[in-house]
Amino acid sequence: MRISAPELFEALREPAEGELEPVFSTLTEPRFALGLETIYEGYLVHYGRPRVFEPEDGDAALVLGDYLYARGLARIASLGDVAAVSDLAELISLCAQARGDGRPGDGAAWAATAALVGQGALGEARAALSLSGDAAPLDALARRAAGDEAVERALEAHTRLLS
Repeated sequence: MRISAPELFEALREPAEGELEPVFSTLTEPRFALGLETIYEGYLVHYGRPRVFEPEDGDAALVLGDYLYARGLARIASLGDVAAVSDLAELISLCAQARGDGRPGDGAAWAATAALVGQGALGEARAALSLSGDAAPLDALARRAAGDEAVERALEAHTRLLS
């Protein structure tokens, strides 16, 4: 199924003040920022309160969220960084698993991936979340790479957008 521009515009809404603030892109390299926020908007369409879109029903939300995932991944792929694309695809999968299992940890996964995208440093920490639901290793990686204050700001915004 292909999404047309008119269908996307139908789902657009006027963001409230402060809603367009970047969440996890503040933790990443500038070249990844737009792609990462596009993927994150897809995540919010699926699981939270999107900042820019308001799909009319669950089917539209599913298609739109998947489209935003693909669009963000394509933007990252255009940079020629295969490791970054792999990390972001793993993030989408890991967060879908956590949400499906009803486990927390998606915020730590987003923060660590944003801070270390493309660096090959996430494997063991992702496995801890996937296999045992332990988000602490991802949280620790994020904080070491981006700093406590930046990670806290991102996680607070993430929590607001999911509630």
